Amino acid sequence: MVRTSPPSTWMQGLDLPSQLFGDAGGSDYELYEEDDEFVLTIDMPGFETDEIDLAWDDGILNVAAEHSDESRGRKKTYHRRFRFPKVIDDEEIAAEYTNGVLEVRLPTADSTTQGKEIPLEG
Repeated sequence: MVRTSPPSTWMQGLDLPSQLFGDAGGSDYELYEEDDEFVLTIDMPGFETDEIDLAWDDGILNVAAEHSDESRGRKKTYHRRFRFPKVIDDEEIAAEYTNGVLEVRLPTADSTTQGKEIPLEG
């Protein structure tokens, strides 16, 4: 029989991973696929349009933002990377920032190649 001791009182009620690492931001965005495109919406209140940088690089969307409030001595930053499992038509990516919500539309590219047939000898 393996006996476990109860956690000490100073550890009770702590969810250590979320306390140490935070929620990992899982609730600040929504990503779904509709009509041959991915739609990504991110809650980013408090930023101005010119403070948000979007970059596309080989299947990864990088979203970064920085806002400085010098009168209060505060700085707010956001940074997240999103990897997409399908080929994206990077010429048609569109983004809009309205009322604190960033929406990025990433159309999937027409991929005629779905793999390669391998001949079998024998």
